[in-house]
Amino acid sequence: MHRKLLAAGVIAAALVLASCSSSTDEAATDSTAAASEAAPAESTEAAPAEEAPAEEAPADAAPALTTDDSNCAAPENFCIGLVTDTGKVDDKSFNQSAWEGAQEAANVTGGFAKFIETTDPKDYLNNIAQFTSKAYDVIVTVGFLMGEASIEAAKANPTTNFVGVDQFQGEAIPNLTGLVFPEDKAGYAAGYLAGLMTKTNKLGAVLGTDTVPPVKLFGEGYKAGVLAANPEADVTIVYHEPNNAFNDPEWGAAEAKKQLSQGADIIFGAGGNTGNGALIEIAKAPGAGETIFCIGVDTDQFFTVPQAQKCLLTSAEKKLKQGTADLILAAKDGAFPGGNFLGNTGLAPYHNTEAVVPDDVKSQVDAVIAGLADGSIETGVTLG
Repeated sequence: MHRKLLAAGVIAAALVLASCSSSTDEAATDSTAAASEAAPAESTEAAPAEEAPAEEAPADAAPALTTDDSNCAAPENFCIGLVTDTGKVDDKSFNQSAWEGAQEAANVTGGFAKFIETTDPKDYLNNIAQFTSKAYDVIVTVGFLMGEASIEAAKANPTTNFVGVDQFQGEAIPNLTGLVFPEDKAGYAAGYLAGLMTKTNKLGAVLGTDTVPPVKLFGEGYKAGVLAANPEADVTIVYHEPNNAFNDPEWGAAEAKKQLSQGADIIFGAGGNTGNGALIEIAKAPGAGETIFCIGVDTDQFFTVPQAQKCLLTSAEKKLKQGTADLILAAKDGAFPGGNFLGNTGLAPYHNTEAVVPDDVKSQVDAVIAGLADGSIETGVTLG
């Protein structure tokens, strides 16, 4: 639990740090609102961000006790901050899922939640400092690329608990927990399904940068699953260059279109808005949902990317919302684990393609998912 008694000293130190960063006009939201505000428009200045979709609190949720961040240091208040990686909080993927988890935790605890969108990696620490300077109890930092900034901020602010999404911790720090996932298993299950469903024996994947381990685990797991189900299949995988890897839907659409022209009939799109661009392009193809399919990532993208519903076979899910909420609640209860916390993965329902997937394929995929869970099936994927 956040050690409020040390908050005054922490605030003083954090204000020194915050004074070195650019000022930001911030619009607070309450714990049941979907969004707050914003991120730097340039490397040293913050500009208002777009609001995320509103999410209503459950009818039986605890009453909102913390209505703003004017006094987060008070023992009765509970403040949750979230800093995105370079990308929007409503990316229909990992940023959005983590934010929804923060909102859920705020609803349950009667806390206050707010986000900041990062547009330039140089602003990671400045954005985090906007929360530490106000003595936030928990700060969620989203994305592998924020790992170093999260470690530095956690060491400098020992009374604040940090959740690092997709950030494996080599050194355990008591107030920093890396929320990590076996992405290779989710990718493998999706690939196994694709390998059984393909008619052309040509499959594709349009992904974010392979310099981010979770993305590469998804991609290599997908390829391994395809080949395990169908050794005769040909898998084409393309990764975006590191710059703007998760917010380039035009590139994603162009690469998907190229793979379709080469005969791919099932394509995996994974990489925030970049992957979303691929999914939406595939949904426009003749035969989408009948002979041409797409596979989403991170969350059930049937709901987050409705433009892709026509082609969406399934999504390789990371239970990001659940994992983020669980860790925030652990912090509130004084049971924050530190180190690493392994989240769950799986495949989303078939939805509109339920009737297209044969029963024997469903049974085989279910068996593979069970084998991955109990360890009797290994993906064989390593990043060494």
